[in-house]
Amino acid sequence: MLTELLSAVIELAQQAGQATLPYWRNAVAVEKKQDNSPVTAADLAANQILVTGLATLTPNIPILSEEDCTIDFTIRQTWQQWWLIDPLDGTKEFIEGSTDFTINIALIEQGTVIFGVVFIPATNYCYFGGKDIGAWRIDDQGNKQAIHCHDADNQQLSVVASRRHSSEKQQLLLDRLQDIIPISLKNAGSSLKFCLVAEGKADCYPRFAPTCQWDTAAAQGVLEGAGGSVLTETGQPLNYIAKQDYLNPNFIALGNMPQWKSSIFNIIQQLP
Repeated sequence: MLTELLSAVIELAQQAGQATLPYWRNAVAVEKKQDNSPVTAADLAANQILVTGLATLTPNIPILSEEDCTIDFTIRQTWQQWWLIDPLDGTKEFIEGSTDFTINIALIEQGTVIFGVVFIPATNYCYFGGKDIGAWRIDDQGNKQAIHCHDADNQQLSVVASRRHSSEKQQLLLDRLQDIIPISLKNAGSSLKFCLVAEGKADCYPRFAPTCQWDTAAAQGVLEGAGGSVLTETGQPLNYIAKQDYLNPNFIALGNMPQWKSSIFNIIQQLP
């Protein structure tokens, strides 16, 4: 059942992604939502495909989408299982013509990610996975390959960070970590940062700037399936238990780096 569901969700993500491409690099009109974040016709087109498709696929599982999130907390807190989607993650990247935008779909059960699907329309790559099922990448030719986190070494750490959303606290972490071990820093947009850690192209991704639940859930599923983790500043797994707002706490996504985990969290606890 889960395998069949995953296949159907991957197909939906691909359909939604294809629907965004006619607007990409095509002077798409941009509007502002109430929180001042941008939204385009591409976001709405992808949302329509995902919401309609998921409702048909699993009519008894409710859907929480970035583009349809005005669902009262008193209703959401009764959900045991739900879909958490971002129809177009990285809208600013999309508007500027970057390839770093994704379609994010996660199945959540009691606040935990069961599996996530991350599709990249501009490259036709897809990542999917979950803690209990492993993680895979499908390339632009349709070839599927299992992916795993890189085993961090003692010579250098590869850190991936947001292209747009740094913070003073994040920079302090990187500066102090650099005192212990050399760091190579790369930047990426959207949920791709998690996927880079999941496929072994980076060791960790710290985030000390605001994100919402739909930004992270799908890619967290991929990373956990690849053997990684997403932890809050106190070292607890990032969860998606229903609450009044949708904001995540600060977090750090880790690959296989047990020899550096305690050092990183020691530094975090000392940051102002």
